[in-house]
Amino acid sequence: MKKHLFIVIPVLFSLTACNLQPKYERPPVPVSGKWESNTYRNKTSDLAWQNFFDDDTLKRLVELSLKNNRDLRVAALNIESARAQYRIERAALFPTLEANGSQTSAHLPGNLYSTQTSGPVSYQQYEANLGVTSWEIDFFGRLRSLKAQALENYLSTEATSHATQISLVSEVVSGYLTLCADKDLLKLASDTANSQRKTYDLTKQRYATNIANEQDLAQAETSLRSAEAEVYQYTRQVKQDTNALQLLLGTNVPVNIVENATLLKTWNFPALPDGISSEVLTNRPDIIAAEHTLKAANANIGAARAAFFPTISLTASGGSASDSLGHLLEGGTAAWSFVPSISVPIFDGGKNKANLDVAEISKRIEIANYEKAIQQAFKEVSDALAGQATYKHELAARMQDTAANQRYYTLANSRYQEGVDGYLNVLVAERSLFQARKTEISTRLSEITQQVTLYKVLGGGWKA
Repeated sequence: MKKHLFIVIPVLFSLTACNLQPKYERPPVPVSGKWESNTYRNKTSDLAWQNFFDDDTLKRLVELSLKNNRDLRVAALNIESARAQYRIERAALFPTLEANGSQTSAHLPGNLYSTQTSGPVSYQQYEANLGVTSWEIDFFGRLRSLKAQALENYLSTEATSHATQISLVSEVVSGYLTLCADKDLLKLASDTANSQRKTYDLTKQRYATNIANEQDLAQAETSLRSAEAEVYQYTRQVKQDTNALQLLLGTNVPVNIVENATLLKTWNFPALPDGISSEVLTNRPDIIAAEHTLKAANANIGAARAAFFPTISLTASGGSASDSLGHLLEGGTAAWSFVPSISVPIFDGGKNKANLDVAEISKRIEIANYEKAIQQAFKEVSDALAGQATYKHELAARMQDTAANQRYYTLANSRYQEGVDGYLNVLVAERSLFQARKTEISTRLSEITQQVTLYKVLGGGWKA
């Protein structure tokens, strides 16, 4: 028996080499080859976020978010769940060995057909067995296809976790930059309101001495109330920015960070390329996740095809049986059983064919999702490159516009003080200057945020 097992088992393993999965081929990239004449093939994903964000405040915020953010925790738990599911599918390839022992005690009365000659019978039976329970021999690769599917799902989940971290790092930095911009706008509104309050008080004094008329007083008050409303607006916005940043961090935002937030400092980021090959998109974790999902759908076709073929299972056990526990391990008590079984699908109402159709359609869906993910990534990078090429020049123009409005306001105020023009010109000039400063701050925010966005869409931000 042992000699036969040594021959049969290797033969069974050799027969399991059949695999009905379609050969996987990566779909071609559904976008043009590159964005510019230059070609940049380095992986931005290899640039760790600590090397891109050298500002101490940004590093502190990102570290807090990576430690406490709940979405990132869920992503990590999803990885563990997918890994466990893969181990479950892999375990199905191997036989399950079980050991068991049992005792049977029975008494039969003497009036039964089987005890008419012997009279009442009482007996004891003891058994100890070691066996293989319902081991499916994977002749046609069904279990290996399910294992491959589980592996690809695990890898997809892992890549999705990396994509989640990229988004988190980008959102934390962008959220802090937005807080900085709104703090600067709040300071601008507060300074403007203070200036308007002084002007209004001065106009009231001039009105009391008949130097200014009632129209000048009304215009000064209108300007003051508008500036005060702006102060309340940006006070509210700063609080909301702080709340949003706190949600991303998963913990309280350090008070000193909120108090010292401002865009008016030097921001240094490593230079990113102008010309980039579209091949770098395949390094983005979300694209990697989409491809692994596609591979999982491809493996599922193999499992669906294998369902058309017979399923062969093996149950075997060997052990000892005796009427006495003390004699259980003595010679002559050996017992064994060998129960192979085969299940052949004959008629299932078209279930297997429908399952195969579903698997093949699912693969076509995942091909479309993969191509769409690349197209979306291409658009994001194209938009980021367009922003990188224009925001710097726009900010320079905005700064020149602010300087021109400052000169206009100074001139209008001087002419009003000298009595040459009315207060309306001062009011118009001041509002124009305020709007120019607001636009400059917003453009500065966009210019800085664009660098972060480009780093994100090129796949950077998840490596430590």
